[in-house]
Amino acid sequence: MLQVADVRKSYGPRAALNGVSLAVAPGEFVALLGPNGAGKSTLFQLLTGLFNADAGQVRVCGHDMRHEPVRALGRIGVVFQQMTLDLDLTVEANLLFHARLHGLGRREGHARIADALQRLGLTERARDRVRELSGGNRRKVELARALIHRPAVLLMDEATVGLDPASRRHLLDEVLALRTHGVAVLWASHLVDEAEAADRVIVLHKGRILAEGSPQALVDTTGADSLAAAFLQMTGGTDAAAVTAE
Repeated sequence: MLQVADVRKSYGPRAALNGVSLAVAPGEFVALLGPNGAGKSTLFQLLTGLFNADAGQVRVCGHDMRHEPVRALGRIGVVFQQMTLDLDLTVEANLLFHARLHGLGRREGHARIADALQRLGLTERARDRVRELSGGNRRKVELARALIHRPAVLLMDEATVGLDPASRRHLLDEVLALRTHGVAVLWASHLVDEAEAADRVIVLHKGRILAEGSPQALVDTTGADSLAAAFLQMTGGTDAAAVTAE
C-alpha cells in the first residue's frame, strides 16, 4: 500500500533523510520508532505531499506522490502531531467539512460520520464544539476524520503527544484494530511501549534506518532484554524515561 524508495531530503547542508526505504502492506501496523530529530516528521511531510523529496520515490497504492499527488493523497488518512481541528465548529461540522472535501454526498457523509462516532464512543458529543472536548476525545475526532473517506493507508505522526496514559492506550488500540479492515498503518513515535504491539518496527535515527523487524527480532538481534533497551543501544541513548510512557 505504501512504498518509500531511497528517499532523501536536506535542509541546506543538513540531511534530514538519507536514503530511506520502507514499505507497509495491507493490514500491517508498522511502528516508525526514532528519537526526537530522527527525521520522522520530515518523512511524514513527504508522505503527505507537504514537501517533495530531493531524490527517491513515494508511492501510495501504486500512485507516485510527485506525479499523481491527488490520486496518492486520496488514499491516505493522516493524524498529525499538532491538532488541526477547528475548535469553534462542532465535532459533526468538522467531520462533515472533511467528508465534502473528499467528494462524499451529504447523506453518505452523515452515515459515515455516525458510524465513526459510534465506533469511537463519541456519538453523544457530535453537537459539542471541539474546544469543549478533552485532549483524548479531540484525538478520537481526528482519527474519525482521517478514516471518513476509507483510506488504504493511515499515517499517525506522534499522535499521542500530550495525552494521558489511558487516552494513549485507547487511541493505540483503536488503530491496531484497523488491521482487520486491511488498513496499512504507519505509526511514528519516540515511545517504545507504543511499538511493542507492532507487526514490524523500523528504527530511524539521524535520517537513516538502523534496523527493521518484529519487536522480538530487534531484541534478539541486539542481545538486549527489552525493546526499550534495544532501542537505546541502537540509537546511543541513555535515558529510558525518554522512550517509555510515564
